[in-house]
Amino acid sequence: MSLSDHVRTLGRGPGRARSLTRDEAQNAMTLILEEGCAPEAIGALLMLMRMKGETAEEIAGFAAAAQASTPALPAVDLDWPSYAAGRTRGVPWFLLSARLIAEAGHRVLLHGWNGQDNAVRAGLADAGIGVARDASDAARLLDRDRIAYMPLEVLHPRLFQLLDLRRVLGLRSCINTVCRMLNPGRAPSSVQGVFHPSYRLLQADAAALLGWHGLSVIKGGGGEFERNPAKDAAAFGLRNAAPWCATYPATRDEVRRLSDASAQSLAAAPPTAFEVDIVTGTAALALDTLGETQAETTARDIWFAHPGFSPRLTGERA
Repeated sequence: MSLSDHVRTLGRGPGRARSLTRDEAQNAMTLILEEGCAPEAIGALLMLMRMKGETAEEIAGFAAAAQASTPALPAVDLDWPSYAAGRTRGVPWFLLSARLIAEAGHRVLLHGWNGQDNAVRAGLADAGIGVARDASDAARLLDRDRIAYMPLEVLHPRLFQLLDLRRVLGLRSCINTVCRMLNPGRAPSSVQGVFHPSYRLLQADAAALLGWHGLSVIKGGGGEFERNPAKDAAAFGLRNAAPWCATYPATRDEVRRLSDASAQSLAAAPPTAFEVDIVTGTAALALDTLGETQAETTARDIWFAHPGFSPRLTGERA
């Protein structure tokens, strides 16, 4: 099939148009990634999907095709995508949460792109997370630190080009969701943040189709996987490959946004009790995704038992 066939399927008009099947979506993304398609057809397909709303089958098909064209990476336990634009996010405390998961003995691969917001990239060094320049560099960092970050433009240049079409089209497309579902390390579990709550169930359903074992999706700080201790957190995803949802109650009795945290960067130490709760609460949900029992206790115990694995990981017990 050609890409125009898929555009025709989506755009025939009321009563005739329909969503793509999973196989059709996988074929469409494979064609797009091969770079032989007309840009007009790519733009038409992405905007038609935006207008009707993506289905889990379409996201699963797109993600499978995108993953198949990523370089072979070493095995990891937890996939951690970071693709929020950062307009309503404060300091990226979730990076310390990811580092805490690695300190607990799990191999973590972060990947992403955050538009023109450089807070995440700038915070990686403060969190003690190395940036991989290629697959072999990722293997080295994972063996040494059990954690690595791969920029999308390095990991999958073509997918990065598609994501960057937002500057041309003026609108978000399904590629944002596909990047979150990319899972380049083929991890059995993933943690994901969204800005729009409606995407939580979409990503959970797509993950089930892809055969993932564990997934937690929350409406997090600025769209990242970052839990606000002052708010209840509704989570959707998978546990033991089965659909799952849960609500995690607030751990602090106050009204506060994540962007209200006192620090201006991860390098500012020590964090307040509120900021410690951001890190340990986010890490606890990630540990729960990995099947850890007593996740909250484990996260806080690691924090206070190992304050030296990053100079920023200090603070008084709340």
